[in-house]
Amino acid sequence: MFKSVKAARSQTADALILAVTPGRNGAALGPRAKELDADGALAAACKRAECTGKPGAIAEAFPTAGKPAKRVILLGMGDAKALTADTVRNAVAAAARRIANTGDSKVHLDLADALNGADLDPARAGQAAGEAFGLLAFNLDSFKGTAAEQNGGAKKPRTAVSLHSPDGAFATGMKRGLGLAESANVSRMLSATPANIATNDYIAAQARKLAREFDSITVTVLKGEALKKEKLEGLINVGKASENKPCLIRIAYKPGRAKKGATPVVLVGKTIMYDSGGLSIKTGGSMRGMKGDKDGGCAVLGAMHAVASVIKPNRPVVALLACAENSISDEAYRPDDILTFRNGVTVEVTNTDAEGRLVLADALCYACDKEKPGAIIDMATLTGGVVTALGATYCGMWCDDDDLRGRIECAASATGERVWRLPHHQEYRDMMKSDIADILNSNPNRKAHPIQGAAFLSFFVKPNIPWCHLDIAGTHIADSDSGPFARALPTGFGVRLIAEMLAQA
Repeated sequence: MFKSVKAARSQTADALILAVTPGRNGAALGPRAKELDADGALAAACKRAECTGKPGAIAEAFPTAGKPAKRVILLGMGDAKALTADTVRNAVAAAARRIANTGDSKVHLDLADALNGADLDPARAGQAAGEAFGLLAFNLDSFKGTAAEQNGGAKKPRTAVSLHSPDGAFATGMKRGLGLAESANVSRMLSATPANIATNDYIAAQARKLAREFDSITVTVLKGEALKKEKLEGLINVGKASENKPCLIRIAYKPGRAKKGATPVVLVGKTIMYDSGGLSIKTGGSMRGMKGDKDGGCAVLGAMHAVASVIKPNRPVVALLACAENSISDEAYRPDDILTFRNGVTVEVTNTDAEGRLVLADALCYACDKEKPGAIIDMATLTGGVVTALGATYCGMWCDDDDLRGRIECAASATGERVWRLPHHQEYRDMMKSDIADILNSNPNRKAHPIQGAAFLSFFVKPNIPWCHLDIAGTHIADSDSGPFARALPTGFGVRLIAEMLAQA
């Protein structure tokens, strides 16, 4: 919605976003708002029906005296005792959408009256507010061509917004939130880029661009003979039908001063550039949108951007992007093929449309063998079953390590990227057994479909390594205009979540 958003130290305001809370009859002005209400315009606006004080409710005032700003947006924040980062993020997003329509470029944010008496500290609230504005800066204008300017039409004009807050802690948090949103938008743009542009080599180039931008990042790309040498059979087989050859992209963050004895957190991303289903071809309209099957890897790359630019943890972080295009040709792998992975596990292919778990298996094996990880987190648009189970509200999570799971759940509560734990039990692993190989890549029995995917992956992680699998198939695309997200556009789910988790480590 915006051309750009940045933090400003000080400025005169075109628009002021001022918090109000519910009162007995509509919204109530707090001490800060009363201080700014020289001519009574704010009190009058509070009496209008739309000014309820409920989260996201908006009323506008245009003061003639005192002039805190040309336009004052009275933003409902709800009861201070119930205020959360998610409430702030979604409420500020409502005000930001209004700013996008008014075209005001110099914006002040003052939520002091809502934060007074709340358990939410100003820095955390500021981060949520910065995320709201920053995430709304995402747009796809770069794909617009000359036809957008024909017949009286034109590309929609977008405003470059600068944000200021009089509260120092809030302003610091706001700047951090804008940085995290920028990282999420890196992921979202990669997600939206179609497969004719976003090839395996294109993603590798984006990783190398990150390394050029930050000295703390190094990149290695394994392809061709290197994949064979490392016995990465999933990538080799899934990707061999495409002219865009598969690769494993390793992105490593090295801190300036690492915590003594710190082991790396390894992030693994399913990065399927396009999923036709292979020989088990998708039917009807099921292929539409399959450019988003790379969104696990896009989120991991975005998280590494956040690691290098915002979080800067004192422990190493390694990302492994398993990149392939699941296409169709006489080279394509087939149902009935048996693949032997680098850890010796043999897999009978029953469905070539269950390809994501095959490339993830490679990356998980590689992580366990090569990286000496303290923990592994993988993200993938893995199953339609998780969408059936949880919709677009929660990401499916499988994690049996209490400490790792607790850190991810804590991060989720801060970022609003909700996770829901689903079970890991031996019965589910037994469902994956094959009569002729060790395991199947997909059991034709659709029972516990999303859990099947997690059960399959568990065969490729060493038992002593903390591991979390996140199935983001339901959450990587927004299914409605909500908060800082627009319907049918990528959400960058997982970028802020992982960044927040690493910030706590």
